[in-house]
Amino acid sequence: MAARLKFDRLVSLVSIMNRLPMNLKSMLEEAVGRCGEKTAIISGDCRMSYAELDEASNKVASALLEMGVGKGERVAMLLLNSPQFVVVYFGIVKTGAIAVPLDTKYKPSELVSLLNHCQPRAIFAEGPSLETVASLLSRLSYIEHVIDVSPEGNREYLSYEDIMRNGSARRVEVAIADEDIANIGYTSGPAFQPKGAMLSHGSLVRSVQISADGFRQTEEDIVMLFALPMHHIVGLVIILLTAVYKASTVVILPGLSINSLMELIERERVSIFIGVPFIHALIVKKASEEGIEQDLSSLRICGSIGAPLPPPLIRRFEECLGFRLINFYGLTESTAHVTCQPLNGSGRFGSIGKTLPGWQVKIVGDDGRKLSPDHIGEIAVKGPIMSCYYNSPQQTADMIKDGWLHTSDLGRMDGDGCIFLTGIKKDMIITKGQNIYPSDIERVLMANPAVAQVAVAGVPDEMRGEVVGAAVVLKAGQKTTEQQLKKYCLGQLANYKIPKKIVFLESLPQKADGSPDKKKLAEYLAQAYDGSRGN
Repeated sequence: MAARLKFDRLVSLVSIMNRLPMNLKSMLEEAVGRCGEKTAIISGDCRMSYAELDEASNKVASALLEMGVGKGERVAMLLLNSPQFVVVYFGIVKTGAIAVPLDTKYKPSELVSLLNHCQPRAIFAEGPSLETVASLLSRLSYIEHVIDVSPEGNREYLSYEDIMRNGSARRVEVAIADEDIANIGYTSGPAFQPKGAMLSHGSLVRSVQISADGFRQTEEDIVMLFALPMHHIVGLVIILLTAVYKASTVVILPGLSINSLMELIERERVSIFIGVPFIHALIVKKASEEGIEQDLSSLRICGSIGAPLPPPLIRRFEECLGFRLINFYGLTESTAHVTCQPLNGSGRFGSIGKTLPGWQVKIVGDDGRKLSPDHIGEIAVKGPIMSCYYNSPQQTADMIKDGWLHTSDLGRMDGDGCIFLTGIKKDMIITKGQNIYPSDIERVLMANPAVAQVAVAGVPDEMRGEVVGAAVVLKAGQKTTEQQLKKYCLGQLANYKIPKKIVFLESLPQKADGSPDKKKLAEYLAQAYDGSRGN
């Protein structure tokens, strides 16, 4: 009898596993089967059900297939957070093509570098991003199809509205395997040396299953998407795709208005809100100066990701709003978050939580060996990680060793398994949750005719975490100003990369090997930046 019960349980488990979606197309179809008329997306006056999302994305998929865009080909997206972004994304992955969401803030030189790297056959764009693409098309011969997602459309290109009016809503029949790539997620690494993490359907689905279990998420949850772009792994995977897996509702709020955020949380009874420390600092600032009038009692999770969470901010948030921020950790290459603090707020203060079931984490030394508890080393993770970097075998080999993803983040793990971030191995600046590589800014400034040498470093900032600072040595006889160099950068770099402070030196501080001493430089820039606040 006992043997029979075990056999029945095994058959039941196999049956359940067979029903689990193993690609994004079947994941959405399963949500529709369970909750077709339930609201999937709320954005302004738009309320889109799961059935409507499915049909609209079928139209996009059919249009792409008619263009001849199919399995394995790249389709770029230059779209702001919107229901259209969600429709286009699912339309792309339903064809077996690879979605490549890109930052709409990129300037032409950055965009050309990324597009040349992935060479998409089609691109969806809107507004200023479409104008930028149009101006670059003569240099991008591989782009055969441009789809205008602007509300009015442009007669020169096929419009999203035309696809919605005339496209077929029938389900597309494309076989998609677990290992097929769904998404290339460009990391926040140097835009001029692109690294595109190839994320498979299977890894993404397994990651969102883990995320959903970690959040104890259900179809009853209403999840806020605010100040986290959908082209980034947090907005796309941890919020949107996890919500689709559980048939939760996603509320999209553009802009950076904390008042609007509070009002929408109250009106829509939002239960999960995830932000970066900068946004939480803005909330604390508003609460301290004006108070919070709205009813936020519907919230059961307030999470933080993207940058280390300063302990004073955690304390002030709890004092002002009455509940603890839940810290967790992930990166583009890990497809979603790997750790999470307990949802009841009882986590070890200052930690990023413990490893979620389905992941493994270890702290390793420079020799790659696992370190004992409370020793600082590099964080390495194992689980549904990226397949590789696109067309970058050496970068992949440097990052993935024996199945372990070496993150370049430094940390320690205590005897209870709680993990603490302590630093970064890479030369990188984190501002408002955005990773910035100094080499991008240095490359642009070095191209200025007046500049002989330049070094860029992060400068501590109470609200933003860090800001970009630069030290410049001018060529003999050359003159320029801080504002002129900032304006020069603004023409070639996304606005969040523009230095907040530029100082002029006769020579750069150097280490014994002759390379710039970034530590001394950061200290000097911090002193200069303190005196420049308010400018």
